[in-house]
Amino acid sequence: MRRALAIAVVALLPLTQVPSANAEEPADRQQAFAAAADEFKVPQSVLLGVSYLESRWDAHAGQPSSDAGFGPMHLTDAAAYTGSNHHGEGEEDARGDESRPLAPTATPAPAEIPASLRTMERAAQLTGESHERLRTDDAANIRGGAALLADYQKSLGAPLSANPGEWYGAVAKYSGADEADAAKFFADEVYATIQEGAERTTDDGQKVTLPKVPDLEKIEKWLEKLGLRPARRDGVECPASISCEWIPSAYQELPPDDYGHYDLANRPVSQKVDYIIIHDMEGYFLPSIKLNQDPNYGASWHYSVRSSDGHIAQHIKTKDVGWQAGNWYINAKSIGIEHEGFLAEGSTWYTEAMYRSSARLVRYLALKHGVPLDRAHILGHDNVPGTIPSTVRGMHEDPGPFWDWAHYFQLMGAPLHQFGGPQAGSVMIKPDFATNKPYFYGCDRKNPEAACPPLSAGTVWLRTEPRDDAPLIKDIGKHPTGGSLYSVYDHSARASTGQRFAVADRQGDWTAIWYLGQKAWFHNPAGAPTAIPSMGLVVTPKPGRATVPVFGRAYPEQEAYPAGIPYQAVTPLQYTFSAGEKYTLAGPAATEYYRAVTFDLADHTVVRGKTKYLEIQFGHRVMYVKADDVQVSFSG
Repeated sequence: MRRALAIAVVALLPLTQVPSANAEEPADRQQAFAAAADEFKVPQSVLLGVSYLESRWDAHAGQPSSDAGFGPMHLTDAAAYTGSNHHGEGEEDARGDESRPLAPTATPAPAEIPASLRTMERAAQLTGESHERLRTDDAANIRGGAALLADYQKSLGAPLSANPGEWYGAVAKYSGADEADAAKFFADEVYATIQEGAERTTDDGQKVTLPKVPDLEKIEKWLEKLGLRPARRDGVECPASISCEWIPSAYQELPPDDYGHYDLANRPVSQKVDYIIIHDMEGYFLPSIKLNQDPNYGASWHYSVRSSDGHIAQHIKTKDVGWQAGNWYINAKSIGIEHEGFLAEGSTWYTEAMYRSSARLVRYLALKHGVPLDRAHILGHDNVPGTIPSTVRGMHEDPGPFWDWAHYFQLMGAPLHQFGGPQAGSVMIKPDFATNKPYFYGCDRKNPEAACPPLSAGTVWLRTEPRDDAPLIKDIGKHPTGGSLYSVYDHSARASTGQRFAVADRQGDWTAIWYLGQKAWFHNPAGAPTAIPSMGLVVTPKPGRATVPVFGRAYPEQEAYPAGIPYQAVTPLQYTFSAGEKYTLAGPAATEYYRAVTFDLADHTVVRGKTKYLEIQFGHRVMYVKADDVQVSFSG
């Protein structure tokens, strides 16, 4: 009777005034899934599986995802859309070669809003829920997702069946993908989750369980009825298990004597790939791809990853060098992967579909190129050092504190493990991502000084003394005249998940590490540790050396340069590495400079030197020291 009355009221009211059909709110998230599944005749396993691939059942404090998706069901709202892209902002030169700096790059105009960013509108129509409730109320959000799945199922002419396998087409459509491979990848990951089952406690303490359904037969004929286009896979360098297509970056000569907008190379024959760089776009997938197709645009990268379904576009062959990390030495030895989304402004989290697809790509590339699966070689853009003192301040900060490095490495099959006992001489930063919610400000564009909502993060604050009210340590490169900030965009007093540091001291629940030439303290209680033991090699100045220089690149000595190739100065950064300090060793760094300043590959040369360099974790960013300046020891 109550449901009939609600339907009658719906018929009499304007669409935006339709009340919720559910007068009683479910007691918890598990019950919300059960109630919505029953109301819209969607198998509960399907609803839970889709939500897991979108959000891992998290509510994220009502904040939007990397492509304007809200809540456990990732309902997308075009009102949160923006056309910005971080490559057009800030001081960083994406090429990172001061011998040939790029001209300033204009910010692109906003692109047309794709249908995949407007699912909340349809959910509101189907449920009578307001946009505000669909954004912030998890039960309403789950109702919206269930209503969409049922709507997709009906549009295909498929039955509202209790058999989860019959919902394959609706699940594929929920991805929002235009490409058949992308929709199939998303649906297959959902059904793999249903078959394996899942259980976890969400970011707001809700325990949710998806019981395994081992004998599940997918009815794939429904996917064909979506009429999606085939992806252009010819020549892509991707694992077969993910959705990947070739959308080439522009490469052409430009007047008067210029070209855009990457450099031809012959890696790994010419140079070994040592790094994979993780970026976020500070923008959306389609506008960012268009930038990579514009030869006049002063940045480029190898791959783009879409948030909603994990679809990947490859733009540059991995043998070639993208202009992406702001450091030419790193660019010449790395592959850049951009992820749809934002560090903080307008969004705060990344979908499970994106994490899974990206992790498979990184593992594939790492195995192909011999890149170690650790945080000294799988770097965030925010871990790439400035090249010389003047470029340190302007280096980019993405993907930021809300990227879940521990989960990402778990998906790569390289989980971040403890190594050693409680008194080990070095530690790996590893707070519990779900419960670690440090204070930040700067997430709200309209009110940039306001505190961010309490959000899961993979970083810890570093202080001058072992107490909560002590000042943050200072980064003289980032803040030459001032102190570090609690801004979400300021990493100068933060250590990130997976990074290894030498222990400088311990006092009670506090641990000090060596960081940018200072003792940096972070809260690390035994009952809720934010770091784990991680024994390994460390470096310290050789006896008799009061200080040794640190560098942002491992360039050759002057004698290594042949005639006709200008010497690239080996300039120390502004930091001090003093006697008594220790920093973890990542390994040797090749002493190389890739001279590539023309359109023609035949003119490009790799200059190799005899000076030996070592890569160390010196601060939030990796840096380099000369092997002759330091001694290496095991920190047990």
